[in-house]
Amino acid sequence: MNIQQTPSAAPKADVSPQQPRRAVRADFQTEDDKDMLRAARDLTKDLGEAKPGIYWPDMLLSAGVGYAGIATAILSSNTIIAVVAGVVASLAMYRALMFIHELTHIKSDALPGFRLGWNLMVGIPMLTPSFMYEGVHVIHHKRTQYGTIEDPEYLPLALMKPWSLPAFVLVALLAPLALIIRFGILVPLGWIIPPVRTFVWQRFSSLSINPDFRRKPPTGKLINRARWQEIGASVWAIAVLLSPLVFDWRPILIALAIFSVTAVLNQLRTLVAHLWENEGDPMTVTAQFLDSVNVPPPGPIAEVWAPVGLRYHALHHLMPSMPYHDLPETHRRLKKELGENSTYDGANHAGMFPLVGRIARSTMMR
Repeated sequence: MNIQQTPSAAPKADVSPQQPRRAVRADFQTEDDKDMLRAARDLTKDLGEAKPGIYWPDMLLSAGVGYAGIATAILSSNTIIAVVAGVVASLAMYRALMFIHELTHIKSDALPGFRLGWNLMVGIPMLTPSFMYEGVHVIHHKRTQYGTIEDPEYLPLALMKPWSLPAFVLVALLAPLALIIRFGILVPLGWIIPPVRTFVWQRFSSLSINPDFRRKPPTGKLINRARWQEIGASVWAIAVLLSPLVFDWRPILIALAIFSVTAVLNQLRTLVAHLWENEGDPMTVTAQFLDSVNVPPPGPIAEVWAPVGLRYHALHHLMPSMPYHDLPETHRRLKKELGENSTYDGANHAGMFPLVGRIARSTMMR
């Protein structure tokens, strides 16, 4: 008799879909993702023109709100009103200050008068004239220098000791005082003692975080720009130092506190602008992109702590000359074309706190 036996049930295979691995810097350390670079070029041919009708109102409104907030904080006798006004002023002046980043990338004839206007309204009053970024920031974008010892804006923060992170952020509280000393004391001293001027230019004339960076003498148009901007900032710093002789200490202390908050905001943004995982090796454009950070929508909060296009910092490293007002549309097109889990998606992150946690965990593991 033919007896059919029912086979015993075989163990079920795990058919749950695996999450695709996120693209990381090491995947493209020596070879670019040419499809992504080609898409970035082909999809944005109609973008890239800096529009004065966006730059000027944005900068002027930000600066105007900032100065109104400073005045309110100084003049108000109500503590709550003064604190709220100070917070608003810090955020507004922070946005106005971040246009220094745009000045280093836009063509000199793209926005007539904008560099001069920004320096007179924001750069010199905040003792951060544009020469401190021009000629320095471009090194950060060079393929052979990004993330190396020659990069003024890179430190392997994720590979350092845990205490380095709070120290990196909190030192920014001293930035306004350091700038007053730089322009109000050291610059006039350098006019008398040339070695002091050389020292100040090399060590304290660039917005850099790399302590080993030494700035070279200015060349071309930057020579005259640096001269008049430094003189203007020096005159302003001396006036600030002498102001308590005319007024009391309250105005200058409140203004310094507001600018200190602005400096800390910028330092926090810098902390999460990259993943800071490179140990000095040259990288491809794609590797630089993946070592940098986008914090795209949804969520409006990133526009507060990473204003003027800096929430698309990785995309900016992919396309440095793209004006900030075109970055959202550029991101939308690339995201749609390349899709989820693409190389492009590897640089998109959820927000500041997850990024800070990632860097902190990396330091603690070491």
